[in-house]
Amino acid sequence: MRVGLLGGSFNPVHEGHIQLACRALRQLRLDQVWFLVSPGNPLKPVAGMAPLAQRLAGVRARIRGIGGRKLVATDIESRLGTRYTVDTLVRLKRLFPHVRFVWLMGADGLAQMERWRRWPDLIRMVPLAILPRPGYNGAALHGQVAHVLARWRHPAREAGTLAQCVPPAWVFLPAPQNAISATEIRASQASFGRRRE
Repeated sequence: MRVGLLGGSFNPVHEGHIQLACRALRQLRLDQVWFLVSPGNPLKPVAGMAPLAQRLAGVRARIRGIGGRKLVATDIESRLGTRYTVDTLVRLKRLFPHVRFVWLMGADGLAQMERWRRWPDLIRMVPLAILPRPGYNGAALHGQVAHVLARWRHPAREAGTLAQCVPPAWVFLPAPQNAISATEIRASQASFGRRRE
């Protein structure tokens, strides 16, 4: 089984997340994409973070009816007691030894991955699939992590075999770029709420 892992706060989930997951399913030939709804991202502020149950319910509602059982929302990080991606991957690989995982993220994630805990270990655990994000592609493709990973980059035309690759391995998938962000959605909702008062 080939599973894409899309981690995030999903505060809230939005169309960009759904597009990324659906594109990854097709281009990487995955059986499923798991939305790993984080109990708390160590790199994001706690202020303004909706409760985990609310964010998980939001993802489940948004993916209902899309792709059958191919999109799955889970709070497994909360149940495992992990907060860092590298720790989550260690546990998932032990729990599901026959699943081939691929880590999915936007270019903004790759651009800041050098701040992630034990990222050199992480890139040796699973292949990475990176999708473009306006304003971040240059920083992602020319940053420290991409420099370290340069010799293991696969061309986009080989994306369908990425799950079979022994890490480190990664691909940058060409895709329509979506500038929508959860931060902007929250700001717009707050602004709308103030106008109604």
